[in-house]
Amino acid sequence: MINKKTIRDIDVRGKRVLVRVDFNVPLDKKGNIEDDYRIRATLPTIEYLIKEGAKTILISHLGRPKGVDDSLRMNPIAKRLSELLGKEVFKLDDCIGDGVEAFVKNMREGDVVLLENVRFHPEEEKNDAEFAKKLASLAEIFVNDAFGAAHRAHASTHGVAKYLPAVAGFLMEKEIKFLSTVRDNPQKPYFIILGGAKISDKITMIENLLDKVDIFLIGGGMANTFLKALGGSLGNSLCENDKLELARELLKKAEEKKVKVLLPTDLKIAEKPEAKEVKVVPSREVPEGYAAFDIGPKTVELFKGEIKSAKTIFWNGPLGMFEKEPFDEGTNEIAKFVASLSDVTSVAGGGDTASALKKAGVDEKFTHVSTGGGASLEFMEGRTLPGIEVLLDK
Repeated sequence: MINKKTIRDIDVRGKRVLVRVDFNVPLDKKGNIEDDYRIRATLPTIEYLIKEGAKTILISHLGRPKGVDDSLRMNPIAKRLSELLGKEVFKLDDCIGDGVEAFVKNMREGDVVLLENVRFHPEEEKNDAEFAKKLASLAEIFVNDAFGAAHRAHASTHGVAKYLPAVAGFLMEKEIKFLSTVRDNPQKPYFIILGGAKISDKITMIENLLDKVDIFLIGGGMANTFLKALGGSLGNSLCENDKLELARELLKKAEEKKVKVLLPTDLKIAEKPEAKEVKVVPSREVPEGYAAFDIGPKTVELFKGEIKSAKTIFWNGPLGMFEKEPFDEGTNEIAKFVASLSDVTSVAGGGDTASALKKAGVDEKFTHVSTGGGASLEFMEGRTLPGIEVLLDK
């Protein structure tokens, strides 16, 4: 278990506290926030700092700007955060410079400031020392609450910790706690549900968890590669043909370690996602001209039959094309089933997995849904994330 200091372990009253948050939220074409989950997830940290009389300086990136980009300013986020906190959040037009320094010097206890998109400065992603020093000079304490950006060694996630005492916020603490549990110390039987498009994204994680897991349940595009490796015909389904040998090796390793791997027994297929005609076929008999877009109803029942005995479940990747009906049914059914189980620790990776669970209406019923897609994957691979590594140990 990773044991890092949190904001509870440090006196913040009257102090300027620089908090790296992950407010990289999806915006529509008009610049409105489509999903504020990441903003809401950091409220416990911000509210604690306000209550304790800190002067809170928030910093985040948004999107992938090349220099200053007016469509990626933090204004809509400051507005939404003000509504959620029920108090004004002051939005500044940059994250360094004289104007920012002057404003921050005059902050009162309980004030909250949101700096401009840190990625407007190319030095951020280069983890430039001078830039990190300028950010650090605004505050007396650094709090990292941006788990979604913890796998990046950037100036605002990693560099600033060289110049300030660095601790975890409550969201970061929660992410470390639940992901550590499912990675290092799961209660058995331990099930891992894997989906998404590619095996290649998840090889390291599968290998890292082979010694701990009891059953892998595999759906989504990555299941096709395993099915084809076993000698099936998958028509035009998404498949990593250069990874067939690897899939066979992973199945062999699992067998040696007595880990069960459950693959789909039937698939929902169509000529293309928009097609009106949808068929269900045995999983290794997809005809030419058709592609698999979801697990079939027999697979759903097979998976449910196994999952009901689980004590710990980690889920990463949707089991079909969840954005499009009727190919969302497999993911929705399994998600609702997992959410209905009592006495089970259910943890889900971020990114598409979080979106799929939200769409199924069960994201709040899981024990924990990570706010980081790439970060949760790297964490589960057993890597040390730079944004966590720099925090003070307890």
